[in-house]
Amino acid sequence: MTGERHAGGCQCRAVRFAIEGPLRDVLYCHCGRCRKSHGGVAAYSACERANVIFESDDELRWFESPDPSDSARRGFCGRCGSRLFWERADRTTISIAAGSIDEPTGLRAAAHIFCAHRGDYYEIADGLPCFDEYSAS
Repeated sequence: MTGERHAGGCQCRAVRFAIEGPLRDVLYCHCGRCRKSHGGVAAYSACERANVIFESDDELRWFESPDPSDSARRGFCGRCGSRLFWERADRTTISIAAGSIDEPTGLRAAAHIFCAHRGDYYEIADGLPCFDEYSAS
């Protein structure tokens, strides 16, 4: 997907953002941190951080884990609790919860990551590629 503008935000609309430029297709993340944060599998697109323009972000909050092995922070709405972003300081990209992007998104599911960490209460059976880890390189 290239050259398009997308909009998105949280459930209560207190956090709204626009995305200028291309979005990566959706990755489903099965890691334990995403499952704890989202209450299930997380679905994320991504783009260059500089391409995200916040239109209203007074309620945007960031959670930074005290666990030193978790170098990411997670953005959410402080009013309604919607999970919106996942970001690492050592990358120029930001992951955006696919469900927070207004439709039509034009996105497609691309793969599953951290499949070795999936919950024991479900199977991955949609035929998409499945990786035990993930590398953004």
